[in-house]
Amino acid sequence: MVSNAKFPLFLPGVRKDSNQNISIISADVREAETVLAFYTVSGEKAESTVEKSYETTAFASFSDIVKLFVEEHQLSEINRIAVAVPGPVIHDQGISIRLPWILDKAEIAAGTGVSDIFLLNDLEAMAYGLADVTDKDLLTIYESENRTTGNVAILAPGSGLGEAGLFYDGKFLRPFATEGGHSEFSPRTTVEVEFYQFLNKIYGIVSWENVLSKNGLFNIFRFLRDEKRHPQSERLIERLKAGRDFSTVIYESAMEDQEQISTIALNTYLEFLAREANSLVLKLKATGGLLLGGELPLLLKEYIDKERLYQKFMISDKMERVLRDIPIYMLLNKKMILAGAAYYAAFSEN
Repeated sequence: MVSNAKFPLFLPGVRKDSNQNISIISADVREAETVLAFYTVSGEKAESTVEKSYETTAFASFSDIVKLFVEEHQLSEINRIAVAVPGPVIHDQGISIRLPWILDKAEIAAGTGVSDIFLLNDLEAMAYGLADVTDKDLLTIYESENRTTGNVAILAPGSGLGEAGLFYDGKFLRPFATEGGHSEFSPRTTVEVEFYQFLNKIYGIVSWENVLSKNGLFNIFRFLRDEKRHPQSERLIERLKAGRDFSTVIYESAMEDQEQISTIALNTYLEFLAREANSLVLKLKATGGLLLGGELPLLLKEYIDKERLYQKFMISDKMERVLRDIPIYMLLNKKMILAGAAYYAAFSEN
């Protein structure tokens, strides 16, 4: 199946009769909310017809959310359930410190009455979401005239830091999950050493998630505020007191007011983003491209200086020749995890 010629996914069951005319409940499970969607499969497409969000912590189990979703929308004949997990999936269990319960394949089957349950990491689901992506869903950060095929890397910072890859087998791309966001952050400059020491006192081990997630942006900001003594305007202080999403407040403060501490925080964040993107691409030898997804890149897309981000991405001791031809895109489709989980459930098995 080739939905977008840039990213031909390996979906071996796409033409199997038993994968046709089926219905799937797809779930994007997150700390604050769980989003469910009802998909129907026809031909090579999985189409969503119903979608609703629920407060995750308001339910005793994931199965209870599914049962309410089915009841509210009077759904019947559910053939499969696909669950995107914000963490690793091991031995048919999705485990995440952000969730109030473990996602267990057998428990979900028993609790919902649906026998075919598919659990996969949320970034792996995002990778499968490329099946539903068109060129209008891609914002080009950098495009090389010498674009080559090869593995693809996905870096998606939001509430956490998701990282995944797609292995190129010579014809198709095969998604796989990683937990690279939990690898240890390494400072480069004297100020970054101070930043590391600041975070080390808070966390002990300092992971890249402590730097590049939404909480990571807050960590950069409070380091600038508390350790480097950058002043805040009264307008910014009032905005922060209002209780709105912190990342959005800092973005608006930088864009609308050119607030110095907010601008420095965002520039520092984007430099770290470019550096971890560089590291992920080199580790995966992702010559087929880098995809930036997640809440924060989407929030900051109007702020990002594409040329500056590319130049920071290119900094390397010996690998500039490899890095310079790697295309970089931002994923604009906010439903990729939901859609990807549905495509995985529909077509990943032959």
